[in-house]
Amino acid sequence: MMIWLVLLVLCLLALAFVVIPLYRNSGFFRPKLGLFIALIFSSSFFLYALIGQPISNLDENSIINSDFTEVIDSISEHLADNPEDIEGWLMLGRSQQMLQKYDDAVSSFERALDLDDERNSQVLVALSIALMEQKDGDITERSSRLLEEALAIDPNNVDALFYGGGAAARRGDLLLAADRWEILLETNSLNEIHEFLRKKINEWRGLAMNVNAGSKISSQTVINLNISLSNEVISLLPIDTTVYIIARDPSNPTPPVAVIRRQLIDFPSLVNLSDKDSMIPNRKLSDFSQIEVIARASISGEPIAKPGDWSGSMVIKTNSDQTFDLIINKITP
Repeated sequence: MMIWLVLLVLCLLALAFVVIPLYRNSGFFRPKLGLFIALIFSSSFFLYALIGQPISNLDENSIINSDFTEVIDSISEHLADNPEDIEGWLMLGRSQQMLQKYDDAVSSFERALDLDDERNSQVLVALSIALMEQKDGDITERSSRLLEEALAIDPNNVDALFYGGGAAARRGDLLLAADRWEILLETNSLNEIHEFLRKKINEWRGLAMNVNAGSKISSQTVINLNISLSNEVISLLPIDTTVYIIARDPSNPTPPVAVIRRQLIDFPSLVNLSDKDSMIPNRKLSDFSQIEVIARASISGEPIAKPGDWSGSMVIKTNSDQTFDLIINKITP
């Protein structure tokens, strides 16, 4: 099935290089141009079905990588002769993203941005996402600024609303985050994650109400965490994977001081550990000056680390009002 999707992408990329110049020259969509498009698609699929059946003993990933490498080479040749082609640089960057060549993708999108005098929102968002991928999913200050600029140009840009909502939540602007994701629901975009969007919107609005009312999220909150997932975790693990947030004494890790249980679909998210999460009544988080926090996505569903689990950890001081960023990005060997 994947090879057919690759074929479709390759056809679309090849078609763009032919159709865009024709369209620009004609100024409108002529019937002959429509016929030409239909012929390209029909002949491509016919020839593939006739002579290009996938070989079962080949590794599908190597076939896909080879195909996209050829695409990158072709676009690079085109850009060597047409270095001012913004669409070409965008295509190159997106193809490099498919091969997880994020440094190269950032360079390509930077080039497109330099050429874009009109500050197209699509270029700004593409660069912002590539910068996040380059940092293993972390929303950098520049990524956030690019998203804000894109939304100022196009308030209904779906990608900018999605990632801009996440960026706002990370900054602590929960109402803005909820507003942006509600716009996504209203535009009927990203239908496959509507349930997740609604859940996070309700969570953010609930937290914001507590803050605006002048009350803390919990009178005994000790640790505030902003927990996120790496791109690998998002792509490899099911959304119902159990995630444990474990607080323990660095010098005496067993038993844990406090534990919270969530699911992968709940993240990225703000998480608050407090004395109410303590496992033993007379052993509270507030009794410790520093604590080690581990966020673990458990393949087995058990809190004990096993090979194949993904986690992130850090040691922090419990008397800090800071919100600590914790990324689940390391696999247990």
